[in-house]
Amino acid sequence: MPYVFNVVLPVFALILIGYVCGKTGKLGPNASTELNRFVVWLALPAQLFSFASGSSWHSLWQPGFIAAFSIACLTVYFLIFFISWRRRSDLVTASFDGLSASYSNTGYIGIPLCVLALGQEGLAPAVISTFLVFGLFALSTVFIEIGTLSHKKTHEIFLSVLKSLFSNPLLLAPIVGLIWSATDMVLYEPVQRTISFLAAAASPCALVSIGLFLVEKPKSKNHEAWGMSFVKLLIQPLIAWVIAGPVLNLPSLWIKAVVLLSALPTGTGPFMLAQYYKAESGNISRVVLLTTVGSLLTLSILLWWNSGV
Repeated sequence: MPYVFNVVLPVFALILIGYVCGKTGKLGPNASTELNRFVVWLALPAQLFSFASGSSWHSLWQPGFIAAFSIACLTVYFLIFFISWRRRSDLVTASFDGLSASYSNTGYIGIPLCVLALGQEGLAPAVISTFLVFGLFALSTVFIEIGTLSHKKTHEIFLSVLKSLFSNPLLLAPIVGLIWSATDMVLYEPVQRTISFLAAAASPCALVSIGLFLVEKPKSKNHEAWGMSFVKLLIQPLIAWVIAGPVLNLPSLWIKAVVLLSALPTGTGPFMLAQYYKAESGNISRVVLLTTVGSLLTLSILLWWNSGV
């Protein structure tokens, strides 16, 4: 139990600090948005670039882990997507619901949690899962673009999707990092230090940003958020464990990592996407709140279980 406490406390302490600062007004009402922008546009891309530039395509190509994590995400995504679609016949809402129920907060919580729980070896699965989560984000963006631009021509929708995907720094940073790694060139030391400074700020700033985000009370009272949160915190990691363990028999480290990463709470990505498209975000923010609070218990149980595996 001390092991679980030592791993969970630093992560959720930073979230709590952000929440308290937002609740008491020490950080203003726009702090969450601005800090989140800093993480998305500077700190997290720097961290992803730093890891990718020091890695190789071979080290990131873990087909068993990729299959287990991706299948768990996509199963939950399309389960909720089709349930929502049958109820409302609204492609945009179904896309947001599916994303909210399956979008693990790998970049903000997953990276620091895996490093704390599994050591530096835990960084690789956390970063790989961040790439995969972006793929889920991209898939949802395609559906949302099709739903919102259904009145436009096919080529206009296609170009809009491409623009949305390739203007995202979380996609570009690791790709550029891997390309740089393949050149075997060494970064100019002042540039490397600048990237390292930004990368070091990613995890703490991201966690504080989540705390600030949670201060905002969800406007929606939709009870569907409870079911989506249940699926996110319990069903998704269960699917991942079945595939990684009994089916693929992956090494212990990768089984632990895929279960932890699949059990993470919903990230703020779906909320940010909803704001971008000016869509209703009350249900999304409620899922983020419920899963973040609920994960304090579920992740503690999983870490305790993992410590004995």
